[in-house]
Amino acid sequence: MSFERHNIQRMQGYASGEQPEDAQTIKLNTNENPYPPTPAVQGVMQDFDPVALRRYPPPTADAFRDVAAALHGVARNNIIATRGGDELLRLIITTFVDPGRLIAMTAPTYSLYPVLAQIQDCPILQIPLQPNWALAADFCDQVNNAGAALTLIVNPHAPTGHLLDAATIASMAAQLNSVLLIDEAYVDFVDPSIRHDCLDLVNQFDNLLFLRTLSKGYSLAGLRFGYGIGAASLITPMLEKTRDSYNLDLLSQKIATAALQDQEHARLTWQQVRAERQRLSEALADIGLTSSPSHANFLLVQVPAAIGISAAALYQGLKQRHILVRHFDQPRLDDKLRITIGTSDENAQLLKNLKELLPAA
Repeated sequence: MSFERHNIQRMQGYASGEQPEDAQTIKLNTNENPYPPTPAVQGVMQDFDPVALRRYPPPTADAFRDVAAALHGVARNNIIATRGGDELLRLIITTFVDPGRLIAMTAPTYSLYPVLAQIQDCPILQIPLQPNWALAADFCDQVNNAGAALTLIVNPHAPTGHLLDAATIASMAAQLNSVLLIDEAYVDFVDPSIRHDCLDLVNQFDNLLFLRTLSKGYSLAGLRFGYGIGAASLITPMLEKTRDSYNLDLLSQKIATAALQDQEHARLTWQQVRAERQRLSEALADIGLTSSPSHANFLLVQVPAAIGISAAALYQGLKQRHILVRHFDQPRLDDKLRITIGTSDENAQLLKNLKELLPAA
């Protein structure tokens, strides 16, 4: 006898990226920032008094919310702090989507989205991206006609790195009848020269939410800390009704606040990632592995059939040499590898091993 709900029995769980068991493995598969977090994190940990742990933490992380609000030019009531971006996704679904209501997304997309929809027993509408990874021209019409309650968009997109501009986001928010979640997990790696910033749109649209995380840009994937930015009418029910009580421990709140305050350090690491992204893209192209323009901290790399080895075999070959990248066994992605941008030394090792594995290199 099984006590699982029927929809849980039918579904597959989320498959996390591989975690190496040794310190020698070069890990380029889960899009972490290759550079350390701000030294302020170490200061917080050294100065932290464990006696403070006998009390519950601030329930809504107001100190962090104030720093985030000031950074983004919004009010505290436009911010919710969560246990990673994934908790925010769960909160959005359980707060705004009745079981059985449809959730819309692109294909491909972040593979956790369908899993969370299935947990809520919600059908999924996946609308294929165009060949250049742009949204379908009638994307919003398809979503509205299907009666979706929630639309989930990664921007920059995962796993391609494609970026939708602010005008496109505003047009979507205006057209859609659903809540629109823009997952900006990778937005810190967008080149600042293009002046991409959508957050002022929360003052114009009451159906628009943005997801941010400290896992990528702030080198704190091990902390599990994220936050949402949106209209107060969207933030308040999550903050006051559906959020777990005391969802963020005291030490995490202090570390996250210190990291967000040190913008100089964070921006330096983002620039280093962008520089390595450009160098790696060019070096890969030189050996026949081209990639789409990426605004994230990874490249989606094409492994052409003419090169003499499949993407899956190349992934396995790198793994045997203790280099982890990501291969997706699904349509439109099975001939590609997603490669996280590493340090210059890690990228050099990747290129060296790829040259040895490629028959024509």
